[in-house]
Amino acid sequence: MNATLPTAEALRAALAGLLDGLPPKQAAQAVDRLIANYRGTTPTDTPLLRDRSDVAAYAAYRMPATFEAVRSVLDALRDAAPDWTPATHTDVGGGTGAASWAVAGAWDGPRTTVLDWAEPALALGRELAGASGLPGLRAAAWQRARIGKDLALDATDLVTVSYVLNELTPEARTALVDAAARAAQAVVIVEAGTPDGYARVIEARDRLIAAGLTVAAPCPHSDACPIEPGTDWCHFSARVSRSSLHRKVKGGSLPYEDEKFSYVVATRFAPRPVEARVTRRPQIRKGQVLLELCTRDEALRRATVTKRHGALYRAARDTDWGDAWPPPEDAA
Repeated sequence: MNATLPTAEALRAALAGLLDGLPPKQAAQAVDRLIANYRGTTPTDTPLLRDRSDVAAYAAYRMPATFEAVRSVLDALRDAAPDWTPATHTDVGGGTGAASWAVAGAWDGPRTTVLDWAEPALALGRELAGASGLPGLRAAAWQRARIGKDLALDATDLVTVSYVLNELTPEARTALVDAAARAAQAVVIVEAGTPDGYARVIEARDRLIAAGLTVAAPCPHSDACPIEPGTDWCHFSARVSRSSLHRKVKGGSLPYEDEKFSYVVATRFAPRPVEARVTRRPQIRKGQVLLELCTRDEALRRATVTKRHGALYRAARDTDWGDAWPPPEDAA
């Protein structure tokens, strides 16, 4: 873990400095337009972020949440491969670099390249990275690239694709996932925690498996997802602290929000196996904990852990949505 500053704290400080001269009303108006675009149909030949005010609004609106979601996913990758450290990282469609901030907080030293087709986003991302105080971010390369079916990726250890697939046509999505599978030792894909976001993740998961990668998280297997299409969707949650400026831009009053996301991590190397994954927030009741699990044998099931289970019960009370189950022996 990078010891210079907690990366979330460094990000909040950099955003505060960046947005200091941008009137909150102007930022809020740009956010409203961006929300409308993200919820609608966006042509793949039109970048959403048109100028610096758009990019600044987007950074205030989305970077903290994207960062926390990707950080949670990278924690799952680190649990699955505790002895693996990427030397190189490519952030595809990285925009202002939220995923790259998460990578810089997870490992010391990866050489990061951020690819995006919006030059204003790259410029602002470079500016934020320069203010980060994090050597890995300050050394990152920021390159303009068309994110679509003609994208060519150089060989790299880690590819991150966060909140990008929703902006692409089906043809461009499959081409991007296939390119990531060819280029990387580990691929991380994160989408919104909605039924549509989950569907895009499952589509990407199938292509990564077909390309010879193994699912490292969240699934405890690389077989078919046991969720019957249309009945439910797999997603997780990350708590996001809001700064005062963040609250003004987003029009909220709470000091936090919960970012819901779906994801898949797939690797060219064998990940550490897990028996099951907690797929809903655990329900803690008097003398028992109810865990909704996706298990290695493909079954969805509920586990009831009671006080009679001793150390396992104490571990269950500390288990969170998205954690592997059971915990390692030294944590039980």
